[in-house]
Amino acid sequence: MLSEAIRAALERYGFRLVAFVYMPEHVHLLVYPVAPTARIENLLRAIKRPFSFRIKRALEASHSPLLEKLTIRQRPGVITIRFWQEGPGYDRNLIEPRRVLESIDYLHNNPVRRGLVESAISWRWSSLRMYTEENPLEDAELPVVHGLPPEFFDPRDP
Repeated sequence: MLSEAIRAALERYGFRLVAFVYMPEHVHLLVYPVAPTARIENLLRAIKRPFSFRIKRALEASHSPLLEKLTIRQRPGVITIRFWQEGPGYDRNLIEPRRVLESIDYLHNNPVRRGLVESAISWRWSSLRMYTEENPLEDAELPVVHGLPPEFFDPRDP
């Protein structure tokens, strides 16, 4: 479900996915805009809203006890489900190629730092295989990774 929301939001709001990792309680996305009107807040909203709506429906259908844990009182008379943390998330603009590559490495190694796997390649829920395997198999449960933008590469480099 999350990958579907990401795919749809990327296409609708003019972004391409460079790298990602799904963690048990958070997600890292590295994206770049391809449309002049691309705004990160629109992308995040378009991912979070439909996904949390579908999760809520699935929890309700299964009568999951998790539903009660996610239910909060926003203000008097308004009770809602909070799937995502409050706030917009953490985002930053990366300009320097070195910083982009460091960020890709950082997010791919997140599962190792957390002790979830011994090797980053063992974590299915990331884009690492796209960067390390010659012909990575597409996984329908993961979003499509577009890789680094063409302008990232300097044609003068050997």
